[in-house]
Amino acid sequence: MNLMKSTLSAAIIAVSFSAGAMAGEKSDQKSLTMSDAWLDGKAETILLLNENLNNFAIDTDVNNGVVMLTGEVESNIDKRLAEELITGIDGVKKVNNKLTVVNKESLGESISKEYTDTKIATVVKTRLLLDREVSGTKIDVSAQEGTITLKGSVKSSAQKDLAQAIAENTDDVQKVVNKLKVTG
Repeated sequence: MNLMKSTLSAAIIAVSFSAGAMAGEKSDQKSLTMSDAWLDGKAETILLLNENLNNFAIDTDVNNGVVMLTGEVESNIDKRLAEELITGIDGVKKVNNKLTVVNKESLGESISKEYTDTKIATVVKTRLLLDREVSGTKIDVSAQEGTITLKGSVKSSAQKDLAQAIAENTDDVQKVVNKLKVTG
């Protein structure tokens, strides 16, 4: 009889732990799904608020914190801008950028240099704002024919150099004029 009670007790405990573990897994999955939905909404909002992108042509899908971008954009700059914007969202683990660049020039249309420069400057500014080591809010970025000019203030010469490196490592930037002042 004692052996039967022990076996029955062990079975009840095992079932309880299994049910608790399954409930915990379901709870974790529900939490992950809600987190993905929140990230997807945040990504859609950021794309919507950026006036340089046609957010209606860009789709986002989030799975376990990984954002997949699909759809069409007009240039490599737009593709990079969309990726940079989404990468900066807290909770995003990775961005798979599957956006397709539709070459409007081959359709007989040309993108003006002014428009291209604006987009390059926007990408540089976004990268500076998203970088935790540079105070991008105090840096003005302008572009003219692929040349980026940085003006404003930073706290150290290291931040000045980092801001320049970020600009230089941005697609389509041909030259960087660094007029940043170190204000200590």
